[in-house]
Amino acid sequence: MKRGEEIRGTVARVDFPNKGIFEAEGKRVTVKGARPGEEVLARIRKNREDSAEASLLEVLTPSPLQTEDACPHFGICGGCYYQGFPARTQLDIKEAQVRRLLERAAGGPLPFESAKPAPSPCGYRNKMEFSFGDAEKGGEITLGLHRKGSFYDVIDVPDFEICDADFSLAAAVTRQWAREYELPYYHKGTKRGYLRHLLVRKSRASGEVLLGLVTTSQTEDLPETEEGMLFMLALALKNAPWCGSLAGILHIVNDSPADAVLCDRMELLYGQDHITEEVLGLRFDIGPFSFFQTNTAGAEVLYRVVRDYAGETAGRRIFDLYSGTGTIAQILAPVAESVTGVEIVEEAVAAARTAAARNGLNNCTFIAGDVLKVLSDLPEGPDVMVLDPPRDGIHPKALPGLIAFGAPVIVYVSCKPTSLARDLPLFIAAGYQVKRVCVVDLFPGTTGIETVCLLVLRNPVTHINIDVDVEELVQDKRGQATYEQIREYVKEQTGLHVTNLNIAQIKRKCGIIERENYNLPKSEDSKQPNCTKEKEEAIKDAFRHFGIIS
Repeated sequence: MKRGEEIRGTVARVDFPNKGIFEAEGKRVTVKGARPGEEVLARIRKNREDSAEASLLEVLTPSPLQTEDACPHFGICGGCYYQGFPARTQLDIKEAQVRRLLERAAGGPLPFESAKPAPSPCGYRNKMEFSFGDAEKGGEITLGLHRKGSFYDVIDVPDFEICDADFSLAAAVTRQWAREYELPYYHKGTKRGYLRHLLVRKSRASGEVLLGLVTTSQTEDLPETEEGMLFMLALALKNAPWCGSLAGILHIVNDSPADAVLCDRMELLYGQDHITEEVLGLRFDIGPFSFFQTNTAGAEVLYRVVRDYAGETAGRRIFDLYSGTGTIAQILAPVAESVTGVEIVEEAVAAARTAAARNGLNNCTFIAGDVLKVLSDLPEGPDVMVLDPPRDGIHPKALPGLIAFGAPVIVYVSCKPTSLARDLPLFIAAGYQVKRVCVVDLFPGTTGIETVCLLVLRNPVTHINIDVDVEELVQDKRGQATYEQIREYVKEQTGLHVTNLNIAQIKRKCGIIERENYNLPKSEDSKQPNCTKEKEEAIKDAFRHFGIIS
């Protein structure tokens, strides 16, 4: 087996999120994007002693697990990895992925409970961000999703199965308007152009649709005045045959080079700047940049699990950290003594406060700020702590402070199981025991999965009293207790075998404190082999994965 060689294989399993794995010539071959059961043709990209990485060239034989019709755009946009697999099959695969990750992180079996499916595998998304571009260089302007494997090409998706018809309608009307005026889209290479994105949000409860047209401020080359063209777009959208109702249209100006929906300034073109959603009997105002679960019906399933895991909340003090629009906080609030939410997005905090007042909850306090920076401002002694961090997980520097609160019950909600796997050993090292784990499929058809983990402190007290500093404990466990995890991670990702000595050498090189006598030579004239550059980079990558370095 050589680099550049083409090889065939049938995918035996898939590791999170989309790493297809099969055996060939005595080696484990990893092919990103290959699905379980598929016979694939791949080209070797990296070849090692007992493993290899390959690029997917072609699916030779479809997976026998694909027994249902897929979205017409499947394989082109690349967004829905599991399209055509029955919902239960998808859920079983995802649960097995999460189980492997977390049990390896915890060092043994965990009490997994039955996985929870989403209420519907189709039409479930309540938010989409469509991109302007073209499907081929110099072609007609498009408004849709990026072509699979392409940074530039954008394809139209008129029949997008994971959203309802109003999303396709919004894109179609806006696309037609852009073509009529022959408007230039923003090109990421030249940093020139006008049209960037179309943001669409829809309420399941009310059917309201909120639209945000995202452009640059580069208006000098427009064929007519910006004001006049935006008026015509608003008029076309108002007259469109919506299944629901059009609540508002926003013009969002974004001059950032980042390919993301950001806001330098915003103008209301029509209606209102938010929609109202209902979850488990509570109402929430959702603005263009509010964090809110993209599957409303699935979110209700998730929040029921969180409420169940949190247990008895009557008279309890609750922290909801990374609280978004305060959904979980308010679901737990009705009988609690107090609930404190922390969220970095100020708009979401404002929406949370408004919703709490509307829902008659006067025991909720929402703080706008980074969890890491406001820890010292939070009251001591929470009885229950809910952690629902963004995809990259909890910031490593925030972990010591969170652990130091000594909350008897922690419910960790994770949309990226590798982040939870990274953090889990640190909670276990601090005296927490994993009592319950469950996965909830909020994202059918895709690789995404939500995981809920209940952590219970073995000897709960008001706060943790230990002889060593909590930050030292966390750092020590990141650098010591995970030696085996680091070795396994490097092996899995690169196929390289690294030793504890290799890891210790790179830790010292990165300025990470080691015990004074750890991995020193047994005699003064002993020579220690240097870690190769390839191994050094692999170990550093593992350090980043486990949060040892940033």
